[in-house]
Amino acid sequence: MQLHLDTKELNLVANVLMERVGSDSDDSESYSEILNMVLAHDLRLDSGQLELLAGLLAAEKRRLKEEMSRDSNASRNTELAARLALLQRTEERVEEACVMF
Repeated sequence: MQLHLDTKELNLVANVLMERVGSDSDDSESYSEILNMVLAHDLRLDSGQLELLAGLLAAEKRRLKEEMSRDSNASRNTELAARLALLQRTEERVEEACVMF
């Protein structure tokens, strides 16, 4: 399935994946493979890769929401809210691709 993301969405996905590559996670190698595809702008992901990416974006969304609830700095929360909005839009596109697969 070909996933279509704009430049900001691609950058967000790449950044989230880079944070997970090299971690002790069992999925680190899969994240690395998806990251290489994202960096090459080759988003022909299989269903397993789409599901893994959707789960990763959902986890990042939860993390961002928790960070926003703990941080009382208004300017930082504004920055996090913008990232969260972009993340939600990206997550929706990935989930749509999962459903269409």
